[in-house]
Amino acid sequence: MSDLRKHMPARLKVPSPGAIILVIIFVSLFYLGMRHADVTLERLTAGIGNMFHFISSAFPPDPSRISSISSAMYETFQIALVGTAVGVVLSLPIAVLASRNTSPNNLIRTATRGMVSTMRTIPDLIWALIFVISVGLGPFAGILTIIVDTIGFCARFFSERIEEVDKGPSQALESTGSSRIGVISGSVLPLGFASFVGTGLFAFEKSIRAAVVLGLVGAGGIGVELSTAFTLRRFDEALMIIILILVVVIAVEQLSSTIRKKVI
Repeated sequence: MSDLRKHMPARLKVPSPGAIILVIIFVSLFYLGMRHADVTLERLTAGIGNMFHFISSAFPPDPSRISSISSAMYETFQIALVGTAVGVVLSLPIAVLASRNTSPNNLIRTATRGMVSTMRTIPDLIWALIFVISVGLGPFAGILTIIVDTIGFCARFFSERIEEVDKGPSQALESTGSSRIGVISGSVLPLGFASFVGTGLFAFEKSIRAAVVLGLVGAGGIGVELSTAFTLRRFDEALMIIILILVVVIAVEQLSSTIRKKVI
């Protein structure tokens, strides 16, 4: 009988009181959230009707302003490219300072990690609003936003990769009397290079999508055109912009994937 029980699938156990309380809290919050959002069948039905109205108004897409829209999309691409490139370069020394095996001391490591967490926690649009207030409207505010967002993303993953690298090459260099900078530049960074490139490419894909919406708050790019089209209810022009964004995002993802396969 005991052997038979060993081969039987595990049976569900009675949940603990703590688990039951967590489930009750989750269900209560879920119900309150649905009620606060006023989710009703009537609104869903009306929303589907409005969606069909938008789609019928948007087709066919209007290419009459394709020249200015393409120019705005090119500006978005530039914002993402410049912001990501600068962000990735700055992420490397920040990641070195934030890593357990390369940071000079715990105080610097903790302060650097706190700074990176802050950059990552604050949403892109809030950073864009801050930089629009600081440096004014336009792509420069967008580039600064992408730089901060890229550092928050890349520095964390760079740091984790640095902490995972094989200690053998570092110890070999240390035994020869190499300095800390020599050990980092001669073993840690080369070992993590492929991972850094992969993460940087992911960050670029992420930046393209983020740069699209930065224009909604005045930080330059295609978002300005998209916001204007929706405000003026030019849905056919808005669809043309969405199609162009889709083409660029897919092209960047395919290019990024190809480079990643060759490097990693």
